[in-house]
This record gives sequence, C-alpha cells and structure tokens, in this order.
Amino acid sequence: MDCQAKIKELRGETGLNRKAFCEKFEIPYRTVTEWERGTRNAPDYVLRLLEYYIRTEKLLAELGQK
Repeated sequence: MDCQAKIKELRGETGLNRKAFCEKFEIPYRTVTEWERGTRNAPDYVLRLLEYYIRTEKLLAELGQK
C-alpha cells in the first residue's frame, strides 16, 4: 500500500478530520496534506508507528468497554 492510501486509511480508522489528526499526532497540517495528495511520502517507520499507536489505542478502548 502506498503512503497516500495508508495515511487516508489510518486517519479513517481514527475518525478524525485532517486538522484533528494533525493536532493529536503533532504532525504539521501541510505535511499530512502532502502525504494524502501524494506529493510527498512519509517515511515507512512513521507509517508503522502511527499504525501501531492507532490500532493499540483502539484495542485498549475495546477492552476497556468489556
């Protein structure tokens, strides 16, 4: 999966708009915009860290509800 699709997928999993996503993860708005447009690519390690954090946070929230 390319960077553009991965960022959109991860942001979709959070349910946040672009501005809120940027604020939560302290990533400049312009950077995320460029990643989503495909004009720049995020380093692979950034995508992996975001994915790990988002999925771990989601799992913990699900466990907390049970």
